[in-house]
Amino acid sequence: MKKIGIGFGIAIVMVLLFRSCFSTSSEEAILKENSMLIQEQIANVSKLVVSEGHFAEVYNYKDSQKLFGDLISADKKALVVVNAEVTVQYDLRKMKVEIDASEKTVYIRSIPEPEIKINPDFEYYDVSADFLNPFVADDYNRIKNNVKNSLMRKIEASSLKTNASNRLMSELSRFYVLTNALEWKLVYEGQKIKELDDFKLTNETFIY
Repeated sequence: MKKIGIGFGIAIVMVLLFRSCFSTSSEEAILKENSMLIQEQIANVSKLVVSEGHFAEVYNYKDSQKLFGDLISADKKALVVVNAEVTVQYDLRKMKVEIDASEKTVYIRSIPEPEIKINPDFEYYDVSADFLNPFVADDYNRIKNNVKNSLMRKIEASSLKTNASNRLMSELSRFYVLTNALEWKLVYEGQKIKELDDFKLTNETFIY
């Protein structure tokens, strides 16, 4: 009986050890699979998120110079029609993401700043200038800068930036949905993301 008892005890220990090893192996396999799914999702969102818009501008340029005191006025002017294609984009290829499988946590370290790209097409009409005050490179540069500033005011007042931000949130929601489904944590700027609105874009400075 004593030998039977010892044998039974050894069998129980062997079963427990087998179950423990099987459970550990199974958990490791699941963890590895989850990590691979998250890495695949990171690859899927590593792209440009772009919103596009079209803006038009009519700009009247005038310049007058007084010569010989106030005896002579040398004037120049131009009517400029501008059609511009504008994009607001987030280059998510620059997003920094880290995966801590042991803690079942995904860290979004940084989200790239948004970029505004303006591609204007200038057409000049009714260009006239006095001999003593001709059009020079500085005039065209001044026109381009003034038009750009005017276009930026229009962009700020439009829905283009909001549309780009919404598209960004749509991409980031994939992380939120996936980590929730896998029972992982998603952390951005040291804060656990409990809902999509927790993604606060702290830097609203645009790159041109």
